Amino acid sequence: MSLAFSPRRALLALGAVLALGVAPVMAQTPPAPAVATTPDSLSRIIGEGRLRVGVRADYSPWGFRNPTGAFQGMEVEMARDVGRTLGVTVEFVPVVASNRMQFLAQGQIDLMIATMSDTAERRGTVGIVHPNYYSSGYNVLLPKSVTVREWEQLRGRQLCAIQGAWYNRPATERFGAEVTAFTGIAEVETALTQRRCLGWIYDDNLIAVMLADPSGRWRDWHMPLPSQSDTPWGLAVRLDDLNRPWGRFMSGMVAQWHRSGQLLDWEKAAGIAESAYLRRMHDALKDFLP
Repeated sequence: MSLAFSPRRALLALGAVLALGVAPVMAQTPPAPAVATTPDSLSRIIGEGRLRVGVRADYSPWGFRNPTGAFQGMEVEMARDVGRTLGVTVEFVPVVASNRMQFLAQGQIDLMIATMSDTAERRGTVGIVHPNYYSSGYNVLLPKSVTVREWEQLRGRQLCAIQGAWYNRPATERFGAEVTAFTGIAEVETALTQRRCLGWIYDDNLIAVMLADPSGRWRDWHMPLPSQSDTPWGLAVRLDDLNRPWGRFMSGMVAQWHRSGQLLDWEKAAGIAESAYLRRMHDALKDFLP
């Protein structure tokens, strides 16, 4: 009798086994171990119906409280638009330059839109979303009685600043200024009034807004020096959310704001002179079809 392999004979044998109700023994792949997962931030925000956004409360006209205590400003409108798009309630959390990244990294907020310049060092702490949504350099607000033409003339002079501002270090290292940093804007203004500082090193676009204040509050001040180190601003999510659904969703929001011209509209509504950066980004991303 031949023992040679026959496909027909193998099929008949398998049929006999099944007919007797005996299950054939087959190799099985062990089940994959269970992996603990947590909902991504975008799903959680939608599920909770709540978005916590860190914004400035002292940085008019980008983020501030109006006389009724409500949050107002260009960045506040950006946050509200995110909430409308997701269909969730926006909860505003006031932050300052010295704590905004910590609030985000520690989970006290889901999103930070707080006048933060995009730097390599900060990208190691929080997830800065691209494209960037704004840009500014730094300059110094000085009394009109101070007539300087070059930054080097500030060497050894005392300047006020805000804690956590990225340009405090280069102002010291490049130009030799002596910088005294304060927690908030009110403290800086008090120090200027008391003549504890010669001037205020600050974002150049905000200095321009201050000098254009129709109340004339800053009529005796000027910005005589050229701005330095124009740097884009970035809104941020937690670092581990940057390349996940929440970070990618926010990237799409910023791109659409540039494409539609919405950022230019918000800027104009806030009384800010048109930014060359916003105009350039809108022209680059706008629909090429009429």
